[in-house]
Amino acid sequence: MAEPEMQSFNPYEALGGESGIRSLVDRFYDLMDTLPEAQSVRAMHPADLQDSRDKLFMFFSGFFGGPQLYWERYGHPRLRQRHMPFSIGQAERDQWMLCMTLASEKVVSDEGLRTWMLARLAHTADFMRNRLSDEESPAD
Repeated sequence: MAEPEMQSFNPYEALGGESGIRSLVDRFYDLMDTLPEAQSVRAMHPADLQDSRDKLFMFFSGFFGGPQLYWERYGHPRLRQRHMPFSIGQAERDQWMLCMTLASEKVVSDEGLRTWMLARLAHTADFMRNRLSDEESPAD
């Protein structure tokens, strides 16, 4: 995909709409559940990942320009606040991004779209970090 024309570019549609987003989310959680490299971030999730899958699907739907499913059910995502109970440092951020990168390589065929999407998600993943290093938190 060349540089998207922002006036007509709808990431939700470009990613395949509901079925594309669902495929991305399902592949992401399948990887998180099986990759040894993702064990720390996997441990932050419940044993049954269905609720996590559903919430990320709803969030991504709105995040990428589709129906605001998450907002309609839960209100404002308040991502940072919702993730504060979990200790998220660079390693956890990188594990999350590894799973998302591998999932997108399988599901998102357009390299330009994939690059755009991963850059946006990397920015969000950086924002979720609440531990500066392996030993300290931002409040230290």
